[in-house]
Amino acid sequence: MWHYRELFYFLVWRDVRIRYRQTLLGAAWAIIQPLFGMVVFTLFFGNLAKMPSDGIPYPIFFYSTLLPWTYFSTAINFSGNSLIGNAQLIRKVYFPRVTLPVASVLGGLLDFAIAFLILVGMMFYFKTGFGWGLLLWPVLILELLLLALGIGMFLAALNVRYRDVKYAIPFVVQLWLFVTPIIWPMSIVPEKFRLLVQLNPLTGVMETFRSTLFPGREIQWQALLLSAALTVIMLAVGWIYFRKTERTFSDMI
Repeated sequence: MWHYRELFYFLVWRDVRIRYRQTLLGAAWAIIQPLFGMVVFTLFFGNLAKMPSDGIPYPIFFYSTLLPWTYFSTAINFSGNSLIGNAQLIRKVYFPRVTLPVASVLGGLLDFAIAFLILVGMMFYFKTGFGWGLLLWPVLILELLLLALGIGMFLAALNVRYRDVKYAIPFVVQLWLFVTPIIWPMSIVPEKFRLLVQLNPLTGVMETFRSTLFPGREIQWQALLLSAALTVIMLAVGWIYFRKTERTFSDMI
């Protein structure tokens, strides 16, 4: 990848440009998606369903995890379809194919940075303050990126062989949203079932994203370390499967 770094930089920048080319609102979509999701969840799950928020204002409770979730889900969608979407390029010239899913995953970080500014504004509005836990966010973002990359590489390679994978990705991602503590807090899960919930690699990450925003809020290190271990495993599985099937991409795509 270092040898092809100029192509890699071009692919990342191209993915960013294509995402908003010929759109009316442009980069504002990076803010609209998590912001409107927060509004809907606050109205229905917060005000109507009275979902517990552990004392956190509902808008911040939902937005603090919808922000990383939006990045993660978008990264999986784009990286999972990155090989099929660049079929002509793959047929014409050789380059490390892994640069395509990697570029798709990295391209979403700009959206994350833009949408993060809204979270900062909300923290000031609700006067919740900032804790030292925010220093963990770069680590959490890196873990989220690696998890999305591992899954994205696996799905991208699988998508070359089975084209219906591209239809399954949005469905699986939507289901994943509801089994991850984004709409609901871990505190509502009975103690005997918490380990089972923590086997979801996103559980520890999302709970930590939320916990680090508030001084004095306890971070569940066990859940975070378990998420990190699962991330490493899924990254390794995705990489091995991608490398194993890479030689057949040009013929099958």
